[in-house]
Amino acid sequence: MASDPIKLGDYLFTRLLQLGVNDVFGVPGDYNLRLLDFVVPAGLHWVGNCNELNAAYAADGYGRINGLSAIVTTFGVGELSAANGIAGAYAERSPVVHIVGTPPRQLQSTRALVHHTFSDGEYRRFAAMSTHITAAQTNLTDAITAPDKIDWILQQALIHQRPVYLEIPDDMPGVLVSSVNLKSPIRIPPAISPAHESKVVASILERLYSAQRPLIYVDGESRSLGILDQIDTLVQKTNWPTWASVFGKGLVNESLPSVYGLYAAAFGDKPAQEYFESADLVLTFGPHYSDTNSYFWTAVPKNAAAISFKDDTVQIENDTYRDLSARNVLDQVLKSLDETRTVKASGPPKVEVTTSDIQDTDIIAQKNFYRLVNPIFCEGDIILTETGTASYGGRHFKLPPKSRLFGAVTWLSIGFMLPATLGAALAKRGQNKGTGASNQTVLIIGDGSLQMTAQEISVMIKEKLDILIIIINNEGYTIERVIHGRKQAYNDVPFWRHTQALNYFGADEEHLKNNVFTARTCGELREILRKEQVRSGTGVRLVEVAMEREDVEGPLLWVLNKQLAEEQQAKSG
Repeated sequence: MASDPIKLGDYLFTRLLQLGVNDVFGVPGDYNLRLLDFVVPAGLHWVGNCNELNAAYAADGYGRINGLSAIVTTFGVGELSAANGIAGAYAERSPVVHIVGTPPRQLQSTRALVHHTFSDGEYRRFAAMSTHITAAQTNLTDAITAPDKIDWILQQALIHQRPVYLEIPDDMPGVLVSSVNLKSPIRIPPAISPAHESKVVASILERLYSAQRPLIYVDGESRSLGILDQIDTLVQKTNWPTWASVFGKGLVNESLPSVYGLYAAAFGDKPAQEYFESADLVLTFGPHYSDTNSYFWTAVPKNAAAISFKDDTVQIENDTYRDLSARNVLDQVLKSLDETRTVKASGPPKVEVTTSDIQDTDIIAQKNFYRLVNPIFCEGDIILTETGTASYGGRHFKLPPKSRLFGAVTWLSIGFMLPATLGAALAKRGQNKGTGASNQTVLIIGDGSLQMTAQEISVMIKEKLDILIIIINNEGYTIERVIHGRKQAYNDVPFWRHTQALNYFGADEEHLKNNVFTARTCGELREILRKEQVRSGTGVRLVEVAMEREDVEGPLLWVLNKQLAEEQQAKSG
C-alpha cells in the first residue's frame, strides 16, 4: 500500500476542488448515497436539484462559466434522466463530469437481478449509451488503477471541453487508494508545434497584410478553444470590424468601437451584410455552423475569404492544416503582427438603439421589450434567453463589458435555461467570492419553457442567489405556433399564476412584498425596471410581462409569414 492512503471518495472530490469546482449538482439515489457522504467533508457544496434533468442543465450552465462542473446521479433511472442535459452539453461544448453511482461490484460480477436494471443481469447498457454523448468514459473497478483513471477522465473533460462519464460502484467510495497523485496538478498537455506551424503563421500574416476589406467573426467554440484573450487583443490591435454569431455573442467586448455585435446575414442589418459578403478576409474563430446558429447557413463565410481557427486545425481558404493549436498559432500571429502594415478598415455605420419611439401606452411587444430591458444590464452580468422568442430577441442586446449571454444555439431543449441560470449564478458567485464584486443573473423565459423546469426556482431561493426572472406570458409555445400549428391546441399550455411562484417555491412573505411584478404596457414595464430591487436587488425577483400569442420578430416573423401565406393559398386553391 502506498504511503498516505486516502479514501476514493475523498480523492475524487479533492481533485474536483483542485480544478476549481466548488459546487456539485445531482440527486441522491440508491447507488450513489455512500459517495455523496464525501462531498461536504471534502470542502465542496452539495446543491441538490429537484430532478436529474435539471441537475444536468445546471451543471452545463456552471461549466460554461467556471470551465468545469460535476453532477452525481444514480445508475439507470438517474443517469438516463440526466442524459438529455448531458447531450446538450456535448453539442454546445460544456465540460461536465457526469459521476454515476452503480451497483456494487459483487452484484455486477454475479449478474444479480437488482432494481434500476432490466432484470436480465446486463449492467453495461447505460454505459454504452453514454459513449454517444460524452467525450470519454471510465469505470472504477479496483483501488490500484482508480486514482489514475480519475485523473485521466478529468483531464479528458478539460482537453475536449465536453462531458465525460465516470462510473463508481457503490462499494468503492470508502476503498483506500494512493494519494500520491494529488501532489501533482491535473493539466492539459502542452501542444506540440509541428514543423508546418511557421508556414501557417507566415501565410496568415501575409493575408492580414494584403487584406483591404477584412473583418473578424467570433463564433461560440472560441470559448472552448481558450482563445478569448487573444481575440480581444487582435480586435484592439487591428480595430477591424468585428461581429459575433449567436453562439459567440458575449464572447467579445461590445463596448469596443469596432465591435458590432451579432451578424444575422439577411435577417439583420443590410449594410453589415453587404460588408460581410464583400470582405476579402474573414478571420473566423471557433466556427459552429449549425442551421440555427448560422441563420440557415447564410452567415457562413465564403471559403475564398476565410481563415478558420478550430480545435486542432487551421483552414486557410480551401487548405486545411492539421495538428495545430489554435491558441499557439494565434499567439505567434499576435507576436509577429506589425499593425502598421494592416489596413485601417472602416465598417458600416453602427445602428443606434433608442427607446424614444416607445410610448408608455404601447402594449409590450417583441419590437420594444428588449430595448426597454437592455439598460438594466451591468458589467459582469450573465443574461440567459430561453429557446423561443426570447432567444431571438435577446440576440440584439448591447452587452456591457465582461458580461455573458447564453442563448439557444443548437441543442434547443426547451426548459434548459432556467436550471442553467441556477448553475451560471452559482459559478459566478464562486468567482466573485472574496472580491467584493456582485453581479446579477437575468433570465428571460417564456411561459411554456418555464413549465418544463420551474421546480429549480426553489433551489435558487434556497441558495439565496441574486436572480431576476422575466417571464414572457404569451399563452403557450409561440415559437412552435410560428413553425406549425398556429391555432392548434397542442401549442397551448396550462394557465399558471406566475406571480405566486416565489411563494410556492419557498420565498418568505417579506421578500414577496417587494419582488414580484406584472406589466402589460410599456409604461408599466418602464416603471418596474426603474426600481432598485429589480435593477440590483438581492434574492430571486420575478417580473411577468404579457405579450400577444403570435407576436414575433426577425427570422421567426419570416417563418410565420410563410405559414400564413401557405394557409391563404390553401384557402384560395
